[in-house]
Amino acid sequence: MREILEELYYGNTTPCDRQIRSGTSLMKAMEQPQECEEKLTKLPEGEAHSLLLRLINAENEIGSTLTLENFILGFRLGSRLILESLDVRTMAV
Repeated sequence: MREILEELYYGNTTPCDRQIRSGTSLMKAMEQPQECEEKLTKLPEGEAHSLLLRLINAENEIGSTLTLENFILGFRLGSRLILESLDVRTMAV
């Protein structure tokens, strides 16, 4: 257990990093908005272009914030489960 905590402390463990296999439905779903974004950002500059970039940035910020919040909630739940399982009042002697 100590090794995992040390790896997390030194930044060698990033729980949210994972490889997504190509050809999966998740990978296909992730490729679609990326392709659309590439095509739309190649359009001529103008008010619509700047609004599109603001929209993309706002959605990315929302996604990042929700990911962080969900990680924290999950970590807290896991911690509570561990504490509950170690509750000596409920342990049979």
